[in-house]
Amino acid sequence: MKTLIIIDMQNDFCPGGTLEVKEGDQIIPVINAIQDDFELVIATQDWHPENHGSFASNHPDKQVFEKTDLDGLEQILWPDHCIQGTKGAEFHPDLEMKRMEAIFRKGMDPMIDSYSGFYDNGHRKSTGLAGYLRSRGASELYFCGLAADYCVNYSLRDALEEGFKTFLIADGTKAIDPGGFNKIQKELEARGVNSIFSSEVY
Repeated sequence: MKTLIIIDMQNDFCPGGTLEVKEGDQIIPVINAIQDDFELVIATQDWHPENHGSFASNHPDKQVFEKTDLDGLEQILWPDHCIQGTKGAEFHPDLEMKRMEAIFRKGMDPMIDSYSGFYDNGHRKSTGLAGYLRSRGASELYFCGLAADYCVNYSLRDALEEGFKTFLIADGTKAIDPGGFNKIQKELEARGVNSIFSSEVY
């Protein structure tokens, strides 16, 4: 079964949000246009409590984008974003939602961040996504959304580790650091990720 996984298309990651990806909203028409080409469409959603340890505001001696140790893992400190129940955590209003059969929330444990849609950053706890996909008979996973170099990247890596045939829809994602993502994309392709454009989905 061909499955589209839309990663974190939330207001805080789009222009005007607290952790915006430049031109992040420009991929929404691409994502909307391809949804009918898939048998299964699901989404992930960053869903942080206010006291999340990845927020610089919860470390008075640190600045945004500094690194710290969070429960034994290196952690980039982010601006407050995607706080549970806030407008910033909502999906972008232009994103088509009718085809979505499930939403997997992540980042709820204040002591560990969760970039991937499958696991937290320490692989200590599963979101249940892999089991759900297997139960639905999903075999080919196509990823899009935000941000390419973080949550999309880590989701792709975990999808490969879980044994799925994995695709990146290159024009359906945007990176915080586009230059850095070019290198990441080559690494992903070397690992077995298939990079395609939305026009190649059928």
